[in-house]
Amino acid sequence: MNPSSFEIQQSTTPSQNESNINDLEAQVASTPDLDLVPVVDYSKRAQWLRAAVLGANDGLLSTASLMMGVGAVRPDVRTMILTGIAGLVAGACSMALGEFVSVYSQYDIELAQMKREKIANTIDRNEYDAKKEDLPSPLQAAAASAFAFAMGAVVPLLAAAFVKSHHLRLGLVVAASSLALLGFGGLGAFLGKAPLVKSSLRVLVGGWMAMGITFGVTKLIAKTGV
Repeated sequence: MNPSSFEIQQSTTPSQNESNINDLEAQVASTPDLDLVPVVDYSKRAQWLRAAVLGANDGLLSTASLMMGVGAVRPDVRTMILTGIAGLVAGACSMALGEFVSVYSQYDIELAQMKREKIANTIDRNEYDAKKEDLPSPLQAAAASAFAFAMGAVVPLLAAAFVKSHHLRLGLVVAASSLALLGFGGLGAFLGKAPLVKSSLRVLVGGWMAMGITFGVTKLIAKTGV
């Protein structure tokens, strides 16, 4: 090896090492501390959104089927709309009460477990308070369930509200409900990581069956003179 080149390599190597060390220190300094980065739990949001989609789907399907059943025997729009509104109110109240009781039971169970852990000194006061704040709210769950149900029930009501023709009104209720069922089914499949088309069609066919059975059974009972 040429002595002059060896001397140059020796003279430049420490400088290069120092530069690399400085670059590494700069990268470490610019890297955020993972302990300080807030962690967002998106699983809870997905669960709430999925529950909202299911609630809206229930409100849509039950109200549409109820309106189709009444529409099978009563052609006037007023009776059909009043029936739909009654179904909306009753269904929203039922969903809210059921969700409130269910979530409150879960709240009581988790809170009792936390108290046992606190007595056994397995968790401290700060951890106990933090866990208690993360517990689900029964009132929020009830309100969200009722709201989701009402939003779904509004779809067939709006479809039938301003149509005087009996047959056209029934057709619009089915059409609007079908589009909404496809949307709810697709959104539920997306949140549940299920096949989009298959899940949407399954919800749609199930909705058609519910509306068709309600329409047919009501009309059959009306013909028997009951």
